[in-house]
Amino acid sequence: MSLGLRYKDDSHIFDEKGLDGTPYLQFPLLERTGIVDHGFSTRLGGVSRGDFASLNLSFDRGDDPEAVRENFRRIGASIGVKCEDMVLSQQTHTTNIRLIKEEDRGKGVVRERDYTDVDGMITDVPGICLVTSFADCVPLYFVDPVKKVIGLSHSGWRGTVGKIGKKTVEMMSEHFGCDLGDILAAVGPSVCVDCYEVSEDVIEKFRENFEEKFWKELFYRKENGKYQLDLWKANELIFREAGILPEHMAVTNVCTHCNSEILYSHRAAGNRRGNLCAFLALRQGGK
Repeated sequence: MSLGLRYKDDSHIFDEKGLDGTPYLQFPLLERTGIVDHGFSTRLGGVSRGDFASLNLSFDRGDDPEAVRENFRRIGASIGVKCEDMVLSQQTHTTNIRLIKEEDRGKGVVRERDYTDVDGMITDVPGICLVTSFADCVPLYFVDPVKKVIGLSHSGWRGTVGKIGKKTVEMMSEHFGCDLGDILAAVGPSVCVDCYEVSEDVIEKFRENFEEKFWKELFYRKENGKYQLDLWKANELIFREAGILPEHMAVTNVCTHCNSEILYSHRAAGNRRGNLCAFLALRQGGK
């Protein structure tokens, strides 16, 4: 049994889990640490209906809030985390990163958030599950198995230009003394270069923030004057710039747009859709 996802290559970036109930994707790179529970949701296995069918994880798109709460409960149970322990970002395409503490537990899912403009989060509190939302943008996971610190960030094109991945790593180092050589980093399911057309003004931002020697890897111009942009490669380059070791990286080979029947995609459905979520929690007691 499998989800039926179309992978870009045959590299083993993900394991498909929870196939008999509420499925999710998991990185073997992170699971091998033995200190985290984590996953990336699909649109399958929930109770939402219509455009939101079926595992919508957004309270802000017009779905029935009770259905969304049940969806969070289901995916949490599948991954091994509780809704009461989740902390949800409040994304506005910034590079703002919030240090999550014990008193934040449950915010955004079972309690009201008292923060805004948060696209990244880090914590060293066991049991707290960081949660970020997606429908083509790039999920970034970070795990330091030595200091037992985690980070989770949302990186659309604006976050990628602003190098939120690098800023997340720097904040982990600043607050918790993380050694860059210890941090594991992963790029989650998101829109691929073949499906991501952007305009000249977006590309100009990338020219300003990435060295010219990388431009051919990051984008190419088409006859219609538009460009195809590779956010996967851009975030891989950001990881390298931040000091993450190549053997400590996992970069997705799953495109949300190519798999829009299994994963929500804004480019495929516009606003008539639900949201996916990335989940990352330090296990109580570690290994």
